[in-house]
Amino acid sequence: MRVYTIASGKGGTGKTTIALNVATALATLGKKTLVMDCDVGMANLELLVDFGGHRRTLHDVLAGDAEIDDAIYKGPGGVDIVPGGLSIRGFQKSNPDLLRRVMDDLLGKYDFVIIDAASGLSKEVIVPLALADEVILVVNPEIPSIVDALKTKVIAEKAGSRVESAILNRVVGEKTELTRDKISELLEVPILETIPEDANVRKAAAMKIPLVLWKPEAPAARSFKRIAAKLAGERLPEEDVAAARARVRAERLISRLMRAVLEPGRKRQGDGRREVP
Repeated sequence: MRVYTIASGKGGTGKTTIALNVATALATLGKKTLVMDCDVGMANLELLVDFGGHRRTLHDVLAGDAEIDDAIYKGPGGVDIVPGGLSIRGFQKSNPDLLRRVMDDLLGKYDFVIIDAASGLSKEVIVPLALADEVILVVNPEIPSIVDALKTKVIAEKAGSRVESAILNRVVGEKTELTRDKISELLEVPILETIPEDANVRKAAAMKIPLVLWKPEAPAARSFKRIAAKLAGERLPEEDVAAARARVRAERLISRLMRAVLEPGRKRQGDGRREVP
């Protein structure tokens, strides 16, 4: 069983959407997969998907009032879902340390467990980070998101977890955005995938259906499926490979052009002349 914690330093980066869609894509690949909403303070996974009525949540499990099997529900595409509770009272009763027992109970039952962690640096964030085989950071192409992700990376490493990749989400392509290469350099990890800003994400959320099922050919859905294939070690379709390579080449070209504009030419060696900016 591989446990991936999807984390970000700040809210609004899109990590819950990523966790749900990547987990669903893994399930469609035939992998037994569970996605767990561990944002016990601001749980919202169940707002993105309709998996039928439920009575037990992770809040009940972390309060000692239920077993984890009581809070697992079958979601669309065959993915299993553990929702978080929406009540403040349930949050107050929750003990994040019980997550360790939950993970022990899940051992051997799944190929993949995808944890949607809370934002920030509280205890309910640190425990899901510590339980992961690997932490995947979710960032937006802007400085505040990167700064907060760096803090999360430090906390995860202090908790003994590996942070080996990041997902760049909600990319529009504006000149003011940080480039893929620059973000990778700042975080000191490779970018696993770049996900474009896609209006279909909001529409799928309104329909309460994961985007990879509702509109599988949407740009963001193709990115989610590529992430799942990489985590599962599956071979990507040739057209996706070609598109991904073309996208990386385009991003690197844009990065070089932006550096040429924002960092005017330096003094040349030997001739005392400057390049024209």
